[in-house]
Parts: sequence; structure tokens; C-alpha cells
Amino acid sequence: MTPCAYLPRTLCLALALTTASLAVHGADWTDALRQHIERIDKATPGQLGVYIKRLDNGETLNYQADRPWYLGSSAKLPIAIAVLQESEAGKLKLSQQVTLQDTDKIDGSGNVVWQKSGTSYGVEALLKRMLMESDNTAANMLVRTIGEDALNHRARFYLGPQGFNRITTFTQVRQDVYGALHPDARKLPNMDLVRLAAVPMGPKRVDALVRTLQVDKSALRVKTMEEAYARYYATQVNSAPLSAYGGMLERLVTGQLVSPPNLQRLFTDLKYETYDAYRLEAGLPRTVRFIHKTGTQLGRACHMGVINPQDGGRAAVIVATCAEDLDEHRDAGRAFEQIGRAITQTLLSDAAKK
Repeated sequence: MTPCAYLPRTLCLALALTTASLAVHGADWTDALRQHIERIDKATPGQLGVYIKRLDNGETLNYQADRPWYLGSSAKLPIAIAVLQESEAGKLKLSQQVTLQDTDKIDGSGNVVWQKSGTSYGVEALLKRMLMESDNTAANMLVRTIGEDALNHRARFYLGPQGFNRITTFTQVRQDVYGALHPDARKLPNMDLVRLAAVPMGPKRVDALVRTLQVDKSALRVKTMEEAYARYYATQVNSAPLSAYGGMLERLVTGQLVSPPNLQRLFTDLKYETYDAYRLEAGLPRTVRFIHKTGTQLGRACHMGVINPQDGGRAAVIVATCAEDLDEHRDAGRAFEQIGRAITQTLLSDAAKK
């Protein structure tokens, strides 16, 4: 017997039209959102990559998401997952103390770099600093604790072998970039790298490197920081496809990567309880929950996250976005906010918009 058997004909017709409308809406959100993203990409310098997946029905939008994108600090989430997996495997304890070494110190957000070598931090405290404050020195300490080989063995499992090369320390990032200018830069002490970062990006940074290395400027292999970074990005180290990163986020929120207590720990460190109105989040409704991690480097920016990750991810929306060849702050921030607004308009429910 049909559902309309006991309903008035007009009510039955209204029900049918409503059901059809919802079906069309469900089918059309990817087309509508893709059109928004194409317009945003066209109006933004450089290129955008976007991966979005609804976990309630599996519908996916893939916009240039299958090629590698430089992750920047977005690589800290795979590091955190690997650390928690090592803990669950009994190879370390979250209460374990890690001693700060000179070779851990590197520029970036957070203040661990300015602490005295020999200062001790618990693994759990370092995770929080790495994710909430995006502290590069804390990240270095965690990578040293579990080892790069163990990190990449685990990361390759949840990021996949296609398009993923390797995650390194943030010291290695600096050494590789400056090493593109002159090979001796790979041997610089960490605090020299920190001092170089205090010099404005561009010709002044190049001149500071020349002075630090005590070499003639004619000995440089490339002449600008932009060229050095371009060579570094071409190695595709610390890069991954957005579809692979999105797959990692999906496995994370559906409980396939870490235990429930550690998942809740990550939710907290990924700002589940806060609203910063930054990048993607600035375009999303305040009423939705959003766990997320950003990444920023010269001409590169990313924002990765999960909308409504709670309840086993049943109603979650995976979002992974990156941009390249643009101002990594102003242009990227504006583009990501617009993508957030487009997601709100085309995908999130009317209730979520209020």
C-alpha cells in the first residue's frame, strides 16, 4: 500500500512535491557548490583545491583535490594521530616527559622555542601546543620522540601511498628551503634559522642568509626566496592530495584511527568548543561545530576540518581546502571565507544557518 493511501489527494500531492524537492536539493548541492568554487577560484590569484564529503550519504565534491598540495602546519594533525597511535600501542605514554633540545628549536607560532634547553614537557602538553598554538618546536619534539620513520609509516597508512611523499620536521623544512639558496644552509644551527626568520621575507632575508653563511652572494644557486620555496615545493615533501587528507579526517571522526578518549582529546585541541571566525570558519554558522587545522607558508595556505564531527561523524561534512601562488594571508583568507559561505548556502541545513 502506498504512503498516500489514507491521505487527502492535495496533501498527498504536497508530500510528493516536497519529497521530490528534497531529492533534487540533495542531488544538486555539488553542482551549485562547484559553481560557487569556480567563481571564487577565478576571482582569486593562483589556484584553489577543494574536497568536500557528506558522511550521511557519501556525496562528494572534488575540485582539483587528487593532486598533491603543500600542507604546511596542516601536517601537524597526521603527526598528532601518529603520536596517539604510538601511545595506544604502548610505545609511549601521554604523561611521558620530553626534554627540549637545541635541535628542536625552530621559528613559528608558540613560545616553546624561547624556553631554556633542558625544559621538560609532557607529550599531552606538547600535543596541545602543537595543535592549538601551531607550535613548530613542539611538533619537532613530538616527531623526535616517535621517530620520523614511525611517523611516516603510520601517515602513509591513513594518507595513502598515492601523492603522499613524506612528513619531515619543521627544521628540515627550513633547511631544505635555505639549502636551495646555498647547500651550507643545511648545516646551520637551529637558532641561526630562528634569527633568519625574524628578517622580513624577500631580498632582506636573502642578504641575511648570505651574512650568516659568510659567503659571496654570487655563490647562491637561486637569487630569491620565491625561487627557493618554488624548488622546495616541487619536491612534494610535506604534501598530500586533499582527497587523501579528507579520507584521513573521515576515518578519524568515524573512530577508525584512535580510541574514543583520544578522539575527544583531539576534538578539544582542534578547537571544537571555540569559534575564531578565521578562514573557512568565518563563512560557517556559529551554530555548527567545527574541528580544524590550518597551514600557512610563503604562497601557500590550507584549512582542513570537519563540520559537525560529533556523534560518530554520522552528520559530518569533511572539508579540505588549499591555495597556492597567492598572498597566503589576505587572498587565501578571503577565498576560504567565501568557500565557507558557499558551503553554508548550498549544503548546510536551514536550521544550521540560523
